[in-house]
Amino acid sequence: MNAPADPHFAARIRESFARQKAMALIGASLGMVQPSAVEIALPFRDDLTQQKGYIHGGIIGMIADSAAGYAAYSLMPADCSLVTVEYKMNILSPATSSLTARGEVVKPGRTLTVARAEVYAQDGKHVATMQQTLMMLAGRPDRPE
Repeated sequence: MNAPADPHFAARIRESFARQKAMALIGASLGMVQPSAVEIALPFRDDLTQQKGYIHGGIIGMIADSAAGYAAYSLMPADCSLVTVEYKMNILSPATSSLTARGEVVKPGRTLTVARAEVYAQDGKHVATMQQTLMMLAGRPDRPE
């Protein structure tokens, strides 16, 4: 397991997540926060579905991106922030119930970090897998300017 650069990483992540209007819009909540690993829960809502009644792939991508991004952020210094520069997601099964996205760091780096997220339905069905690259923005804290 990787050690966080900031001993207060969990509070910093929870504060950042609370400012994410997009996560509030879809009703996502932050669960487990550990060094290199974060979980985000999303209750099923009919207004998040596409025409066949499945949770929209863009919504699945939102929680996967945020879970893996916060996992990477957990290892970064307090005076830094990050941005996603790339991700690739495979949707493995239709999402028809509440979801949990678990993000984990694959390889931390000085500037670029590779992370992944696995998304599961409440019955344990594997819904999606995602891998992403994130860029650390040194000296640019994750706060509104």
